[in-house]
Amino acid sequence: MSAAIRDRPVRAWPMLVGGRRVPAADGATFPSIDPFTGRAWATAPRATAADVDAAVAAARAAFDSGDWARALPAQRARLLRRLGDLVEREAEDLALVQVLENGKLLREVRGQASALAAHCHYFAGAAEHLHGHVVPLSVPDMLNYTVREPVGVVAAITPWNSPLSLLFWKLCPALAAGNTVVVKPSEVTPVSTLALAHLFEEAGFPPGVVNVVTGDGAVGAALAAHPGVDRIAFTGSTAVGKAVAKTAAERLARVSLELGGKSPNIVFPDADIDNAVKGVLAGIFAAAGQTCLAGSRALVHADILEDFTARLVERTRRLRLGDPLDAGTEVGPLACRMQYDKVLHWIGVARGEGAQVLCGGARPDDPALAQGLFVLPTILGGVRNDMRIAREEVFGPVLCVIPFRDEAEAVAIANDTPFGLAAGLWTNDLRRAHRLVPRLRAGTVWVNTYRRTNHATPFGGMKESGLGRENGLEAIHEYTETKSVWIDHGPGIKDPFNPRA
Repeated sequence: MSAAIRDRPVRAWPMLVGGRRVPAADGATFPSIDPFTGRAWATAPRATAADVDAAVAAARAAFDSGDWARALPAQRARLLRRLGDLVEREAEDLALVQVLENGKLLREVRGQASALAAHCHYFAGAAEHLHGHVVPLSVPDMLNYTVREPVGVVAAITPWNSPLSLLFWKLCPALAAGNTVVVKPSEVTPVSTLALAHLFEEAGFPPGVVNVVTGDGAVGAALAAHPGVDRIAFTGSTAVGKAVAKTAAERLARVSLELGGKSPNIVFPDADIDNAVKGVLAGIFAAAGQTCLAGSRALVHADILEDFTARLVERTRRLRLGDPLDAGTEVGPLACRMQYDKVLHWIGVARGEGAQVLCGGARPDDPALAQGLFVLPTILGGVRNDMRIAREEVFGPVLCVIPFRDEAEAVAIANDTPFGLAAGLWTNDLRRAHRLVPRLRAGTVWVNTYRRTNHATPFGGMKESGLGRENGLEAIHEYTETKSVWIDHGPGIKDPFNPRA
């Protein structure tokens, strides 16, 4: 199957602006590179400022005066359900495109692509149940109630590691609330979103409700700064997220940020050790460590440090690297050259700081993997939490093992980070779990599991891991404004300048 897919001619994909499939204004394109072969397999338009203007104008017109502006909640829900059905129909093709762009395992991306339909169906229901409330007043002859209204035009700037999943985390609640959207996917994975674009027309969304422009960071910056954009939803690095926040602040645009992490997995001696080993490894080596919620710090109690680390290393050395399209592959390549270089750089920094490379730490020597952007799954021992390798987000298959001696020290190490996205606890002591969950400064805490998300469960971070929440009912509220309505049903207003009247 992989050979047949990769033998296809290079295809040029157009953008989606105002319901039309269009090239860039100047005709410029850029390649999408398969990280397993190192070859271009498709091209995408390199959008200009004029393309961004056109996309925002289309979204603005659809929101202000088009059919979408007059659509009832039930109508929005119907289109979202239809979109979900179409995505389910196209799930295999959407999964294959993502693998060719970022090298994630096909078997993992298949599940993610199928789950996109559930996002559509969930938020279709939310669209029909979005309501305000009546406010009890101590003021006579007055009725006060609230309504939730859409923010307007939303800029959805999405990353390369899970291009469609993280798009739908934004797209579905935004559409359910009645907004229009301009999507700017990562330049590493533009085709995943472009391949989706025709489904919006087939589902029946009016022109301009969803638009897609592609290009590098300059395109995203132009979109975020555009005066016609009312809200920015961004997923990516903390550094870029801070820049987006500054841009939004200059014109008081609404913003949500899902950013980086340096998440701890805390393992106590009373845990199911075999289960914890599997959970820790899945938390860092799934998707080759290229997830914001990766459990990149394993905090292991000193009493079990030696045994637990030995088990981690033994299983890691047996992980099978290979073609992400092959069912037997356990770890695929990194998504792009920039990320590959970054991971190797940080491994070098760790060596320089005195960390011990217990396994991995280099690219594989297998000639079959020579063309791919592979880094061996790496475990580092002798790590202190003040080392740069324990504080910076590597975004690759690199695990730091750090010992602790008691609960207080575990919590202190876990929280000693600028990030606060996620944390894992491994213990069979229910009382300990309940003690520690509220003490961990993280937006998500997993107990005896890791890397679980769901469309119905809010997800987001604390501290420099971001602002706002995605998924769940909290997400749709991110894409609405609350309006307060006052109605005087009394005898009328007295003359305020003549109290005796």
